[in-house]
Amino acid sequence: MTTSSTPPLIEHLIEIRQRLIRSVLAVLICFIGLAYFANDIYTQVSQPLLDVMPSGASMIATDVAAPFFTPFKMAFMFALMLAFPIILHQMWGFIAPGLYSHEKKLAGPILFSSVFLFYGGIAFAYFVVFPIVFAFFTSVAPEGITIATDISSYLDFILKLFFAFGLAFEVPIVVFVSCWAGVTTVETLKNKRPLVIVGAFVLGMLLTPPDVISQTLLAIPMWLLFELGLFLATLVKPRK
Repeated sequence: MTTSSTPPLIEHLIEIRQRLIRSVLAVLICFIGLAYFANDIYTQVSQPLLDVMPSGASMIATDVAAPFFTPFKMAFMFALMLAFPIILHQMWGFIAPGLYSHEKKLAGPILFSSVFLFYGGIAFAYFVVFPIVFAFFTSVAPEGITIATDISSYLDFILKLFFAFGLAFEVPIVVFVSCWAGVTTVETLKNKRPLVIVGAFVLGMLLTPPDVISQTLLAIPMWLLFELGLFLATLVKPRK
């Protein structure tokens, strides 16, 4: 509870703490709801790899505690993804008071688009990237090599791709908000398009595992989403 005598900085710090607590609670509530289905979630997420593994091959656990902890880690990360709209809403609630009323009208579309694109990136990784990447990896294994992926290694691999694609699909929002806020202009970004394309492939290399397929499958959508952001930025007058 703040009073009129509370310094503005302290008020902002208190509000940040409250919004952080709400975000953490949202993640914990989602995790509690998903924990019971942890094994089912892991089985479903590992299906793209299991579908392309040779007959008789299976995933393994090289750590004694991995069969217990790995599904719960997966459930926690899914809880974080599920709570993303609430976390985003708390972030927006903190910066919204500094905007004019006509600027706040963009809040709904921006929030909805951010959530939609984040989940769209995850879905693209699961339904498009995983089948292609795993089919390629299993097909190029040397003869005589038995494919038996460790469940912990698989978890690290897919989570990296999930978050890489989820965040990369936010490119249109970043471009749109940057142009609208006056940080840059559409003309400037158009002139720097070659650098942006190169940067997309560099980010694809940094955000994904070291294989050309997943890097390319991330870089090309980032470039196309950049073009979408430019188009959307032309529809709104920059903020004064």
